[in-house]
Order: sequence, then structure tokens, then C-alpha cells
Amino acid sequence: MALHKPYQDIPGTTIFDAEQSRKGYWLNQFCMSLMRADNRTRFKSDERAYLDEWPMTEEQKLAVMARDLNRCIAAGGNIYFLAKIGATFGKSFQQMAGSMTGMTEEEYRDMMIRGGRSVEGNRRIGEDGDAQAHHQPQGHGKGTL
Repeated sequence: MALHKPYQDIPGTTIFDAEQSRKGYWLNQFCMSLMRADNRTRFKSDERAYLDEWPMTEEQKLAVMARDLNRCIAAGGNIYFLAKIGATFGKSFQQMAGSMTGMTEEEYRDMMIRGGRSVEGNRRIGEDGDAQAHHQPQGHGKGTL
């Protein structure tokens, strides 16, 4: 019996729930391994070989190699774990967030300084706001570091 998920109609948002946690377990464990300098060195020297040590799906591995954080999230990644991929390559969280929204780091920073996106028109899928899924890079080939 599937659980009712009333939060699935939040535009451009993947909620990290129990299902996503199970789906992304090994992807997130891989990310946590990057906390150790020796693992970061191994990953950077041969990404595919290091990823193949983890029982991740092929989609998860390809998303990591493409640095496509939106794909990683869709594949069960948690942004707080995925941040370790960006940090491995010297990217700030702000740079990562900008890449996920299709904005430059500066555009993202300026939007956040102004208070972020308005909730008006962005509470539910189907409203006509700028955070609606059809205005977002998720699933559209954007969102790469």
C-alpha cells in the first residue's frame, strides 16, 4: 500500500522522504565517503572506478559524473550529502544551488538577498509563478556544476 503524499504538488521540489532515502542510500553513502581526503583523491583520479566500488544504480553514477545535482536528487540524493561532491571540486553551496536553478552564482545570491522567490503563484503545481516546475531546470538538462 503506497503512502499518500500530499506534498508531491510543490513546484520544482523533490521531498527527501523515506522512499527517497531508500532509493539514494548508496549514492548518499558515496557522498559521505568524500569527507576523507584519501577518498576524494581516489575519486578525482578515476571517477568511474571509484563509483563502481559502490552498489549505486547506473543512473546515479552517470548523474554524479555529469555533476547534475537535480538528477542526483531525483535518484535519491540528499542535497546535504551531495554538497560533498561540490566541495570536492572547490564549489560553494551557493554555486551548487545556483547551478540547480539555472542561475549564475551571482543571480542566485542576489535573488536570495532580495528574499528568494515569492510564494505567490508558487504554492502548488499549476499556479503561474516562477518556481513552477515548467520554469525549473530539473529534468531539462540543466543543473550541472
